Amino acid sequence: MLRVLLSSATALVLGLGVPSLAGAQSGSGAYLAGRSAAIGYDFDAAARYFSQALAHDRKNIALMESALVAQVSAGDLKRAAPLAQMLILSGTKNRVAQMVLAAQAIQDGDFDTLADQDIDAPGIGNLVDHMARGWAQMGQGRVRDALATFDSLAQQENLRSFVMFHKALALASVGDFESAEHIFADTGNGVIQSRRVVLARAQVLSQLGENATAAAFLREMFGAPHDPELAQILAGLDAGQELPFDTIRSVQDGFAEVYYSVAGALQSETDPEYTLIFAQIARELRPQNADAILLVAELFEALEQYGPAIQAYKQVPPDDAAYHIAELGRAAALRKLGKPEAAVEVLEQLARTHQDLGAVHSALGDAYRVLEDFAAATTAYDRALALRSDWFLYYARGISHERLGNWPQAETDFRAALDLNPDQPQVLNYLGYSLVEHRIKLDEALAMIERAASASPDSGYIIDSLGWALYRLGRYAEAVPHMERAAQLMAVDPVVNDHLGDVYWAVGRQREAEFQWMRALSFVDEDDPSAEADPDRIRQKLAIGLDAVLQAEGAPPLRVAKD
Repeated sequence: MLRVLLSSATALVLGLGVPSLAGAQSGSGAYLAGRSAAIGYDFDAAARYFSQALAHDRKNIALMESALVAQVSAGDLKRAAPLAQMLILSGTKNRVAQMVLAAQAIQDGDFDTLADQDIDAPGIGNLVDHMARGWAQMGQGRVRDALATFDSLAQQENLRSFVMFHKALALASVGDFESAEHIFADTGNGVIQSRRVVLARAQVLSQLGENATAAAFLREMFGAPHDPELAQILAGLDAGQELPFDTIRSVQDGFAEVYYSVAGALQSETDPEYTLIFAQIARELRPQNADAILLVAELFEALEQYGPAIQAYKQVPPDDAAYHIAELGRAAALRKLGKPEAAVEVLEQLARTHQDLGAVHSALGDAYRVLEDFAAATTAYDRALALRSDWFLYYARGISHERLGNWPQAETDFRAALDLNPDQPQVLNYLGYSLVEHRIKLDEALAMIERAASASPDSGYIIDSLGWALYRLGRYAEAVPHMERAAQLMAVDPVVNDHLGDVYWAVGRQREAEFQWMRALSFVDEDDPSAEADPDRIRQKLAIGLDAVLQAEGAPPLRVAKD
């Protein structure tokens, strides 16, 4: 495991205790503000406040470490470098400081420092220290020594796939594409077939004059291309064009790839705040690497720092093949930040520049649904479905039609979704519940909802639908346990509590029904015009009872409940 060889991720920030501010009381407020900002992952603010506190206590090691980590996390390595130098000169063993200084040495082309460092001395970590030495030796022109360094580290079985990928990149970077392909083709090396690895191998094959093999490999791994980059690469290969090898273009890119690879491995193993340090250094070493930029943005999103995520997504330029991915991410982050209108603007522009991408129109449809502009959502889904057939698109368009009152079109879409994915519980539930609400095809509706409940027994929405279908069929006693279960799963949902009240009333448990209606009323947001539970109708039921409300609505009366 990478975590073992890097040591604990939390050990990255050695010595981050509570600084002593004795004799520096004027900086205590800034420190406390910085600590609060850091706890909330607002790294820009944390860096600013810790720096202010440090101005009042310039030799405080813990403050230096706090400021350093905040600056690196925010992506400001230039300001972090002097602090890192001070920490190392003070004799402090801090891995983040060593990472920053290593990155600075790489940018300065100072490969001697990294190649000659004592590999057994405390450093960044076993994996990164050895990989840095190997790439530094490549920078010195000592290719044979670099390959030996990679081979030595690859003896550790749990690192073999990682190291052999980098060895292949190193070989390809000096034009030895045949040896690089030998590594990729050897299944014993266990090189993980990530998108980045697959594209690197395709470039190597093309450089060897094997365009047909490269194209076949890409189609085997990805199937039909659904994004511009793959489509463009395949078109070039099919036309006989040689792919340039640009997975890495320099030794500095090789270093950046180390940090990016480690960040990708850590992403599933530890907290985003620690992974972010590696990702930010990867981005700093190769600023135009869209993969590193996207990873930084994703990590900020995982920390619910949507503002910095949006700024990161904006760093991917419009001419980059990953631009649409960045814009889709930016729109999603804007929605999470509570700016759905801004998200729609981003997606509308993207739909104009990338009109052949179904994913863009699908995302635009979703954004319109958030704004409850179901007519616009339907149009967006129409465009998406014209480009690709997908169960979710039919399902989403069906919801939009249903909200617009276009029930025949909605039912057609729901059934089309089920044709593509017959056991999809969301679709089964939505169609079944809608049929129940329309009081049509109730037996079929119940069968659908029962299938959905079997697939998702802990979904409160689906269990509510099951209880409600039984209620509509007049099977009140059977409905009770399902509605009670739904209320347990979704205790504060007004619709579920309202339904439970109706079911209780139907079986003669009137006091309990009134209690549930009062609970439902307490959970309704009466300022939300889209609220599905009608507070006025609930008040009517509390005032005159469900039977009288149904009679006033002209609805069929309740059947006589049987004990």
